[in-house]
Amino acid sequence: MTYAPDFGLGHVEFRVADLAAASAQMTDLYGFRPVARADSPDSESVALQQGRITLVLTQARTDSHPAADYVRAHGDAVADIAFTVSDVSAAFAGAVERGAVPLASPSRRADGRTTAVIAGFGDVVHTLTEAGRPAVPSGFTALAEAGAAGPDELLADVDHFAVCLESGDLDPAVEFYTRVLGFRMTFTEDIAVGAQAMESKVVQSPSGEITFTLIQPVATAAPGQINRFVKDHGGAGVQHLAFSTADIVETVGTLAERGVGFLSAPDSYYAMLPGRLDLARHTTEELRERNVLVDEDHDGQLFQIFTRSTHPSNTLFYEVIERFGASTFGSGNIKALYEAVEAERLASEGAEAPEGPDGSAGPDGFAGPTGSAGPAGEAR
Repeated sequence: MTYAPDFGLGHVEFRVADLAAASAQMTDLYGFRPVARADSPDSESVALQQGRITLVLTQARTDSHPAADYVRAHGDAVADIAFTVSDVSAAFAGAVERGAVPLASPSRRADGRTTAVIAGFGDVVHTLTEAGRPAVPSGFTALAEAGAAGPDELLADVDHFAVCLESGDLDPAVEFYTRVLGFRMTFTEDIAVGAQAMESKVVQSPSGEITFTLIQPVATAAPGQINRFVKDHGGAGVQHLAFSTADIVETVGTLAERGVGFLSAPDSYYAMLPGRLDLARHTTEELRERNVLVDEDHDGQLFQIFTRSTHPSNTLFYEVIERFGASTFGSGNIKALYEAVEAERLASEGAEAPEGPDGSAGPDGFAGPTGSAGPAGEAR
């Protein structure tokens, strides 16, 4: 009988230029807590946790360490999205047999764990590690001062990864995750905003723990945000991580107080909201005050907001999302926000285009009043 792995989400590793600064941003602003460290002559790493999320930040100490090349190529960026699985050797063998590129064969680590590595998309890899083990990678030492999860934790899990691909790479990526790794495709969407156009497909592991929104620009359309990401990032990569929360109004308020910058939506978006849907949670004024967007599918509603990028190349940012029943990704925000921005543009001719997380006219390619932004063209 063929072994069919049900992957869970392990740690997410970022390779960074300045470990102290990157760690301070995630702890001071987003509320992650340091739980373990790893040091070697060539590199240093720290593991941060909040809710069920484990982030690993790694800085090279020498030019010979792979993290040095990675940062030179991409800047601070996601380098490894680790998958947990009950049988690493069987999962690795099956994936390679179906076409995965092997990067490190299964081996038993000093702590008794077996790990292996396969290629993912762009320069991002997937480490396979045993389920039921600590989420931090092998070789880390727990910090004596690491405390237990506190009641003030705001972020619960990684809802999804948004991945920007080069034109023509979408279907091969979907094929890899579905045929090779056993994911299923759960959502597809063609997005057109003015002369720009992009295609998006969502793949999800059978467990539902890992979701990738894969997006590519349409080659025949005008260049837009996805083209700029691929150019500025140096190839395909993670555009953003979406962190789930139980109460987005409370969470965004707290994060904003700590200094996290968020994109804003035009006031007309909220003026048009009552005609779009009936809110099942939160009020229009609460959403307006926090600049939170709302959408729905056949299962319920979702609330979302995007941070402003602090990356030197404006290629990486984050999303905060609350699902109130919604299990997929609603499409209404794209059309509704586009119409709202267009309405304000017509009402105030000559306004400058809004700045998005990559310095473009909003993260969605919108051209509207300064400060407006939304998810159309974002890899959701």
